Amino acid sequence: MSQAMLTVKQAGPLALIQDTGRFGVGHLGVTQGGAADWISFRWANWLLGNAPDCAALEIVMGGNLSLVANAEVRLALSGADLGATVDGQPLATNTSFLLRSGQTLIFCQPRRGLRAYLAFPGGLDVPEVLGSRACTAREQIGGLRDDGKPLQTGDQLIWHGGVTAKREMPEGTKPAMPEKNCQLSMVLGSQASYFAGRSLYNAFNQPWTVDNRADRMGIRLTGAPLRSSLSGIISEGIPLGAVQIPPDGQPIILMNDRQTIGGYPRLGALTPMACALLAQCLPGTEVRLRPISASQAQVAYRNQMCVWQ
Repeated sequence: MSQAMLTVKQAGPLALIQDTGRFGVGHLGVTQGGAADWISFRWANWLLGNAPDCAALEIVMGGNLSLVANAEVRLALSGADLGATVDGQPLATNTSFLLRSGQTLIFCQPRRGLRAYLAFPGGLDVPEVLGSRACTAREQIGGLRDDGKPLQTGDQLIWHGGVTAKREMPEGTKPAMPEKNCQLSMVLGSQASYFAGRSLYNAFNQPWTVDNRADRMGIRLTGAPLRSSLSGIISEGIPLGAVQIPPDGQPIILMNDRQTIGGYPRLGALTPMACALLAQCLPGTEVRLRPISASQAQVAYRNQMCVWQ
């Protein structure tokens, strides 16, 4: 019997194999990686009854990524609406679905959000490198060929599991997508006191625009410049969501594929929930930073994790 698989008929601009990320290797200069919208990623795996860290596809923009099945399989889709279709029929996001032998799954273009997550029974069967299957292009690790590259035409996707039962998300739990005046929660850091009063006011009382200079490493926001009395700091470890302020005063939010250390002053860090939401923002999206306490951020995170219990 031939092995069940999906074949990439046409590669989109960026479809990466991701899991929850690569941890415990930052001292080697190896970044975290992993799904940028970790909430949608978790939901995709949940819909198939997978373990939370099973490898799945992170599909950015769509770009007519086309996948053809050679056997019937139940897959799950969560996150952005990229106009997905099966043999020309629209496919809803945040659901599991059957893809039959010979059918073609296509992702077209963003309708709402930026990144969609496609999960497979038991997770994708790819090599584990430094404790993770996540693709990181800069470090050239992870993925089908352990080179960190996105899917290419002709690639074949194989998964670990077999037939899975259908599951549906509980009411009111669908992952958030960017809306008008999108709010990004942020915890102030120890260097916030070095920013001028007007800069602190502007940081939280003006809209910021997501710039087109955005990728898995960092996302630049544009607005009234923020000024700090620090011209630079001794390089230190960079957490997910760190809000760095370079000399031009335009914030850079550091994401999953960020460098491990940096020396620009930091206003603080977005919460994990806010990072997931920012990862779904198209260039031109207006966002607002909202200060919250560390304890508030911890409660929000725990509440989200409890949804999957």
